[in-house]
Amino acid sequence: MNMLDPNRPSADHVVVIGAGFGGLGAALLLRAAGYQVTVIERHGWVGGKARAVPSAAGPVDAGPTVLTMRHVFDDIFKQTGVALKDFVTLTQEPLLARHFWRDGSTLDFFADRAESASQVAKFAGPRAAEEFRAFAEEAEELFDLFDAPMMQAAEPSLPALARAALSSPRHLATLSPLRTLATKLSRSFSDPRLRQLFGRYATYVGGAPGRSPALLSLIWRAEEAGVWRVAGGMHKLAEAMAERLRVMGGQIRCGVGVARVLAPGGTVNGVCLEDGTELQADRVVFNGDPRALGLRLLGSDVAEVAPATQNAKRSLSARVWSFAAEARGPKLAHHNVFFAETPNSEFAAIEAGHFPQDPTLYVCAEDRGSDRPEPEGQERFEIILNAAPLTDSRTEQDEATLCHQVTFPTLARFGLTFTPEPEPAALATPSTYETLFPGSAGSLYGQSPHGITAALKRPRARTPIRGLYLAGGGTHPGAGVPMAALSGRHAAEAIEKDRVLT
Repeated sequence: MNMLDPNRPSADHVVVIGAGFGGLGAALLLRAAGYQVTVIERHGWVGGKARAVPSAAGPVDAGPTVLTMRHVFDDIFKQTGVALKDFVTLTQEPLLARHFWRDGSTLDFFADRAESASQVAKFAGPRAAEEFRAFAEEAEELFDLFDAPMMQAAEPSLPALARAALSSPRHLATLSPLRTLATKLSRSFSDPRLRQLFGRYATYVGGAPGRSPALLSLIWRAEEAGVWRVAGGMHKLAEAMAERLRVMGGQIRCGVGVARVLAPGGTVNGVCLEDGTELQADRVVFNGDPRALGLRLLGSDVAEVAPATQNAKRSLSARVWSFAAEARGPKLAHHNVFFAETPNSEFAAIEAGHFPQDPTLYVCAEDRGSDRPEPEGQERFEIILNAAPLTDSRTEQDEATLCHQVTFPTLARFGLTFTPEPEPAALATPSTYETLFPGSAGSLYGQSPHGITAALKRPRARTPIRGLYLAGGGTHPGAGVPMAALSGRHAAEAIEKDRVLT
């Protein structure tokens, strides 16, 4: 995207609906290109799902906790004329995650592949270490192969992906429509614990390993290439983006929602806020779940933008505890995973819309890190359980009671206990997410990633409505913090190209 003088005279006014990473990324790049930008956020915070809630130890993250592909954010800030490090403190974690199994075994993974292989050898023997090296090498090649034609491309196509695949025939088996992540892992690892560990990467985009394409194995490379800890929590990254936008002269209005996008005759000319105020706009970027448009939650003028999303299967959701407590038990890293005893039963229950009785639990110890001493007293924790999107009629109290009865006794079996254990108010559920993000059906990742062509079926930045563009985790290139930010870049570039063409 060609960056222009941000002070150049321009009549182009862009309204961005939603201050998630996609919306903020688009807003920053558009402001740097000289557009007048107003971000409208219905909540009282910026960051969308990257939100924080109060606790006795300070604000605790209640959304994403893992930052990979840092270069996406470095590039966005660089294009606004500053460095990311001047707005937020990021610390790279050499220890990517600590993994626990019920039999007492543990495994640490590192950003250093040789160190990870050494740990795998101690964990499961030399054969497993060789299998890991081969898997990591292939994941890196797959990532490099599909980064440009898929993630970086605003309009990925099946022919472009086919050309990428054919350029490296040895990866064709991974791209087979019949090859799921689970089947690939069964061929890659002889140790079932490693199959279980790498199968978990399907959940990063809201899928189950037995239904998601084998190509998702490349997610490992994104993590191995670097995981960063954000000082103060992930929500601080969104706040840094908002701060930079304000310094550049962009506007952010929190606490007010958009009732309708005004597009008479198929061309955007503004938005109507929930208080009845109308704002003129030459372009509108919708940073929300595209399904909300199909459900007419933003008016009838834009209801036909993403009609397929109304009936498309939804990705997984989650149940998330965010709280402060004193922890006792095994030594925790910043990122920790406690695996289910029988992994397939967890996803079978989720697919049936039931509550898994033997879940895998992710625990983020937000105040811990490789460069930090172990905290004394209460510290901040986020615990995530995979869940189905909205499927039943449990009350929030029933949900919290059941989730509490499963979460903390499960962790206690690993020796991990918390004092005090959190109250029901500390839990977010699929119902919470539908309330916070209307039209999502409680899903955290938009459409389901199941199927080899699922990634090509996500809505793109451009829409049939002239002047309306999409951004966010429900839009190409998909779920995850850097992916959402890339979607904002795609929207900004589409707007600039369309302006030049006009």
